[in-house]
Amino acid sequence: MSEREHARSVHPLAKLAAALVVAVVLLVSLDAVTAGVALAAELALLPFAGVPVRALLARTWPLVLAAAFGGFVTVLYGVDSGAVLARAGFATVTEGSLALGGVIALRILAAGLPAVVLFVTVDPTELADGLAQVLHLPARFVLGALAGLRLVGLLVEDWRSLALARRARGVADRGVLRRLLGQSFALLVLGVRRGSALATAMEAKGFGGTGPRTWARESRMHAVDGV
Repeated sequence: MSEREHARSVHPLAKLAAALVVAVVLLVSLDAVTAGVALAAELALLPFAGVPVRALLARTWPLVLAAAFGGFVTVLYGVDSGAVLARAGFATVTEGSLALGGVIALRILAAGLPAVVLFVTVDPTELADGLAQVLHLPARFVLGALAGLRLVGLLVEDWRSLALARRARGVADRGVLRRLLGQSFALLVLGVRRGSALATAMEAKGFGGTGPRTWARESRMHAVDGV
């Protein structure tokens, strides 16, 4: 079994639990050691996650940008302590704010990296099966959320199609704000219509029933999930 297949064989709930544990620990702590150790461990385990390098880079650059921005703002406007290193108007850089900015950047990276890996390697259908069968969440809520998540990709394609159609008709020639508002409203109307049709189809197929439900795929936790 390849690393990618092995990573995908781990139960989605186990991945979600691991990501939540890391996030909670980082939220209640505010020191560079905890964030640094967590980030170092994540980077060491990253080759075993089975995520292609190109896909990982494409999805982590917003996280790196957010960490850099958060650290930079904290350095300029964070709590001042220690010696003053630089001053420019309302912004003051001190030894304390510089250290705090580094901690904030590390925390964002350490908390966000597991979420990126989780998003790339978890199949939404398998996660829905786990939520309903293992955690016993209401099946109607889980299936509705899964159906809505499946529509996100279609909304992206609809946005592109709307942009091309409006450009071909000459509606989007000028006025960026006006074009954005008009296209957003058109996408909203299209999304509501598609959601209503999907809800009707799901009700017709018995997804809204109150009786015992059967599942096409059995979802179970194994020893590897605990590891």
